[in-house]
Amino acid sequence: MKKNSVKKLAIDFIYYIVGSIIYAIAIPMFIAPAHISPGGFTGIALILNFLLQVPTGMTMLILNIPLIIVSLKKFGVHFIARTAVVTVMVSLLLDISEKYIIAFDGDIILCALFGGILIGLGLGIIILRGATTGGVDIIGKFVNSKYPHISIGRVILVGDAVVVAVSALCYRDFSGALYSGVSMFITSVVLDRVLYGADRGKLVYIITDNAKPICDRILNEVSRGVTKLKANGAYTDKEKEILMCAVRRQEVALIHTLVKSADQNAFIVVCEAGEILGTGFKE
Repeated sequence: MKKNSVKKLAIDFIYYIVGSIIYAIAIPMFIAPAHISPGGFTGIALILNFLLQVPTGMTMLILNIPLIIVSLKKFGVHFIARTAVVTVMVSLLLDISEKYIIAFDGDIILCALFGGILIGLGLGIIILRGATTGGVDIIGKFVNSKYPHISIGRVILVGDAVVVAVSALCYRDFSGALYSGVSMFITSVVLDRVLYGADRGKLVYIITDNAKPICDRILNEVSRGVTKLKANGAYTDKEKEILMCAVRRQEVALIHTLVKSADQNAFIVVCEAGEILGTGFKE
């Protein structure tokens, strides 16, 4: 195995450990005491823990084992091996944390808020390095591969909704289902921020008759690449150049200043870029 591969694998495992610890702390500290369901196999394990007093982590692992074995051929050794490792980590750490973590006994909305934040953060750190915690995520991949018109996100949403509904019946606490929805929404927001937040940016289109000096100033003063697009104005029927530039949010104001100083009549369009890959952003 090459040195770079070993280094990458070591970094991956550090991410998995940190993400698993954060996830494992969130459940016994905020989620379980408030009877909030995080959905998925973790939610099912919490229900069984409540009804039968079985260990949450071990139950989650047992639920995942058949799914991991069946999906090994479908999704390949690389992805499933990483998912299996993370699933074992989370399960073990969850059972350990249940014994030593002190449950938060404050307001339930704080449990939903901080539980959602920690779960989203933990999952985000794990997914960043190419793994998942298994469960409904894998089921979603199975369904999507057989029925491409059904998105993975929709399968996960339906699965989580069913688990939340069942947990409300078991806990006999229907307000808990509402707080579960709040917590899951916060989880999704934090997860998106972890996965894409650092590389979200803006795509700037500049329509101008003075392209050369604008390009030079963006290249030299902002250190961003610029792409020239040929265009033809429908009203004037004149050829123009459109400059396209991907920048970070905080650089938009500087781009605007540079463009207007070179061409007061320039037309600027700023669009949201969910993720930017490449030099100067995420490789």
